Amino acid sequence: MKQIFKGITRNIVILGIVSLFTDISSQMVFPLIPLFMVSVLGSGAYAVGIVEGAAETTSSLLKVVSGYLSDKIKKRKPFILLGYSLSSLTKPLFAFATVWHFVLFVRVIERIGKGLRTAPSDAIIAESCDECVRGKAYGFHRAMDGIGSVFGAIIAFFLLPVLGYNNIFLFAFIPGIIAVFVILFIKEKNTPIKKEEKDIPIKISLKEFPWNFKLFILISSVFALGHFGYAFLLLRAQDIGLVDNMAILLYILFYVVYTICVIPSGILSDKIGRKPVLILGYSIFAITSIGLIFASNVYTLLLFFIIYGIFFAMVDGVQRAFVVDLSPKHLKATSLGIFHTAIGLVALPGGFIAGILWDKICPETTFIYGCILAIISLSLFIFMKKTK
Repeated sequence: MKQIFKGITRNIVILGIVSLFTDISSQMVFPLIPLFMVSVLGSGAYAVGIVEGAAETTSSLLKVVSGYLSDKIKKRKPFILLGYSLSSLTKPLFAFATVWHFVLFVRVIERIGKGLRTAPSDAIIAESCDECVRGKAYGFHRAMDGIGSVFGAIIAFFLLPVLGYNNIFLFAFIPGIIAVFVILFIKEKNTPIKKEEKDIPIKISLKEFPWNFKLFILISSVFALGHFGYAFLLLRAQDIGLVDNMAILLYILFYVVYTICVIPSGILSDKIGRKPVLILGYSIFAITSIGLIFASNVYTLLLFFIIYGIFFAMVDGVQRAFVVDLSPKHLKATSLGIFHTAIGLVALPGGFIAGILWDKICPETTFIYGCILAIISLSLFIFMKKTK
């Protein structure tokens, strides 16, 4: 056990705790949102796709900016504190929604907080560990995130029949505020800004980045365009007749599997390389998409929620570590911001397409669409240049 956590430093542990409490708060809310929109507000799957896509796109527009500014002023903590605070303050507002458009508004505001914090937070992780354990470090952080998600979803499962949607949304404020206070214990290096750096204009450009980085941004963006996400897995569970709280149980299963597998996935990527792990992860997603086409009962759906958890564990932290590996050392936060922005910008059209296919044709076409995009992204890995 001691060997597993070797190289996990104080800042990484603190950020893990922050992520844990934040995700307790988030997963008391987010898995309920698509169910709440369809069951209570009476919206269609297209609205779910718009809300999820717009939320991710909004946050992504800020990720590259916050990442670059974080590199520019050589400070991470202010962005992290502001980002988590904004997210925590807005979650209870979902309790006051009477139309799906208000859900969209609040979801976008909440995601602005994520946009501010993600790249600086990921950069601190990269700076707080040795390169040889980078995959493990991101795996640990994502595991803490997963543990929080499991606890949050369990709380939502037990409280939903008792309190209803609105009261759960209000209670989500408590763990969110705890996370904000924990951030105060982060210690970052006081790196002075050199005199010549002060006069450099703020300019975000891909010219400083190597071919493999640019290609991976394209690959991950194509994949993200077809990655329909857990919202549509929950709708699939509802589609085959599961009641809302039973659908949440499957969501909990997904995050339990994810949490168990995410650290081993990071360690595996440290040993055999990021690329093979990502290729395997993308392939598992394609298989999951095909399986969901034929899922017609709770047992088959159970299997594919498990497989989806394995897939997500293999790509979530490893993609971030791969981005840092491929980027210039002085632009860690900027590169992570570019990555998050790129995959987020395709989230809105991707979510909208997935929702329209679901509503206008049939649910199976959403999963066919995801499978095709996964295969295209896999084929693009062929063009990645070998490195020493």
